[in-house]
Amino acid sequence: MLRRKFMGSLTAAALAPAMARGAQSRRFEGLRVGVIGCGWYGKNDMCRLLQVAPVDIRALCDPDRSMREEAATFAEKRQISRKRPAVFNDYREMLAAEKCDLVIIGTPDHWHALPAIAAMEAGAHLYLQKPVAVDVAEGFAILDTARRLGRVVQVGTQRRSTPHLIEAKQRIIDTGKLGEIGHVEMFSYYHMRRGGKPPHRDPPPELDWEMWTGPAPLRPYHDGIHPGAWRSYREYGNGIVGDMCIHMFDTARWFLDVGWPGRITSTGGVFIDPDTHANVPDTQTALFEYENLTMTWQHRTWGAPADPGYPWGLIIYGSKGTLKASVQRCEFIPTGKNAVGWKADALVESEKYPEEREEPRVEIHASPATRRHLADLLDSIENKKSPVADIAEGNLSSACCVIANLALDTKRSLTFDPGTRIIPGDSAATALLRRPYRAPWKHPAET
Repeated sequence: MLRRKFMGSLTAAALAPAMARGAQSRRFEGLRVGVIGCGWYGKNDMCRLLQVAPVDIRALCDPDRSMREEAATFAEKRQISRKRPAVFNDYREMLAAEKCDLVIIGTPDHWHALPAIAAMEAGAHLYLQKPVAVDVAEGFAILDTARRLGRVVQVGTQRRSTPHLIEAKQRIIDTGKLGEIGHVEMFSYYHMRRGGKPPHRDPPPELDWEMWTGPAPLRPYHDGIHPGAWRSYREYGNGIVGDMCIHMFDTARWFLDVGWPGRITSTGGVFIDPDTHANVPDTQTALFEYENLTMTWQHRTWGAPADPGYPWGLIIYGSKGTLKASVQRCEFIPTGKNAVGWKADALVESEKYPEEREEPRVEIHASPATRRHLADLLDSIENKKSPVADIAEGNLSSACCVIANLALDTKRSLTFDPGTRIIPGDSAATALLRRPYRAPWKHPAET
């Protein structure tokens, strides 16, 4: 009874969407939407958006023809107009041909910055997947463009819109039940690093490999890169730290209301599975240091999780108790014999949205959070306010994860100054904050 009462009192920003079928708000009808990057999460975000508002998916872009056509079929079937969106191989052609009010960017990390900036310059607001960029300079370029043009940018760190985590923050952290907080552990033990050495070969005919690669180094194609497995390669992303740590680090910062850490350190490497094309660490630890607070990250893509109930999550340690949290559940374990604990599970709405069952790789437990995250974005656009995962917060969390990888690369602790946007006293590390681009593409920090 207490949990139901509490859930009913969550903020309107968190639970704003009219979830009953047929009760979508009409005020966003006809909002023109484009999607750049039509793979797993690009389609996922598009489908969740159509569940919370009667928008018009006007255009889709992906250098893989099969992906953009599959996304077009989903949009045609689910949007009110039943119109099939126009499809494009090149985001520049899409933005020139179709006027978009909102653009979803679900590309690999190395393709976030240029399309994001171009979409904002074409007049669109953004739903931008995390990490916001593949390097620190790109992230600040996106932030600066959003502020200069007055665009609303919601970053896909949807833990800030996850009902059971909102409840944990309000019920446990904000009420002081943890006491003095001195340490946070964050972790992932998923076996998600791509193994093996598939032979190099010509790209499949439906894939424009040159365009897919874009500003990244042009690697020989093999089936261990696309689709989805690009996360195992530093050329295209920031590995498991950029993919998984950012969610938990951003959640911890949101829970505890902290900003830039004073120092970032990282150790690790390829310890267990070297016989693969993948070049991201299979074992890594990162340390984010604050005043009177440390946050650690650990991932292993081998072995068993420390707690099978929490293969990916975070643990916050306080003087009065411990809070364990993940995308699936959370629990408060108080200190003291007579203290009262608390648990909550992820909200599931699959009966309300049965169409999700036909989507490949849909994360039923994450769908409610994504719906609320997108609804918050629409509300923020309409009311000209900052969304719950504004680009400034998303850039901060993304940059710290990128810097953690740089700390591993340089084998030293790094302190980043967000005012000057350099690593003071370390010109070599500062130079790594901006990756070189493959010609003819130009880094946004150069223009």
